[in-house]
Amino acid sequence: MKLHTLKFADGSRKNRKRVGRGQGSGHGETASKGVKGARSRSGDVQRAWFEGGQMPIQRRLPKYGFKNRHRVEYLPVNISRFNDFVASGTEFTPDTMYNLGIISRKNAVIKILGNGELKGKITVSAHAFSETAKTKIEAAGGKVNQL
Repeated sequence: MKLHTLKFADGSRKNRKRVGRGQGSGHGETASKGVKGARSRSGDVQRAWFEGGQMPIQRRLPKYGFKNRHRVEYLPVNISRFNDFVASGTEFTPDTMYNLGIISRKNAVIKILGNGELKGKITVSAHAFSETAKTKIEAAGGKVNQL
């Protein structure tokens, strides 16, 4: 085998279709665009959602649903997440939670949930608390600060 004898595998290379280059090519005269109409002319561009003039799908389907503009999306944090960082009297604010990796977004609205057990006395500052989270934190000797 020599470099000058190497060939591409059969079917791996395909010639570009040259339209409008005579009848003998099979793509002459109308250049495979059919006869007349906007699509046979140069410069024709259809919008991506254009359906050929039939009633568009967004008008055929009924409207439904409702988006509440005043909904508050809380970032949930279970109290069991604090156990890895508990030292007696530790204080957790949204900034310290972000720095410790307990929450993933810096300016999130946080709600503390009561899943799990708490192993130490902590002070937690957050935007909202579930009732079970409040009772478990206070039962462990900690404090709850609502922001």
